[in-house]
Amino acid sequence: VKEVANLSLVSSACDVVSAAYASTKESHPCLRSVCDAAEQGVQSVTEAMASCVQPVLATLEPHVTAVSECAAKGLDQLGEKLPLLPKPVEQILCDTKELLSSRVAEVKEAVSS
Repeated sequence: VKEVANLSLVSSACDVVSAAYASTKESHPCLRSVCDAAEQGVQSVTEAMASCVQPVLATLEPHVTAVSECAAKGLDQLGEKLPLLPKPVEQILCDTKELLSSRVAEVKEAVSS
């Protein structure tokens, strides 16, 4: 999960959603109250569940480790097949603009000739 969250595209998307959430809370006092209550509820449930789940996680730790290793290998393979995945968003945008510009230039040349 950490590796996926650290991918620039995922991280940027999370940043955008987080900023929109914060902006909405700031702009709408009624929603702020609802969001604050929901956040407190989630935090309380998380704290309560942590103590209950800990023994189960200890038992499942070898299985979780195996799944984690498998997922990491899958993510590495995905990164090889999609080389833009680990790139910073700014680089992806720049590369996309360059690609589109070159394609448009090719089309213009083909039409003019």
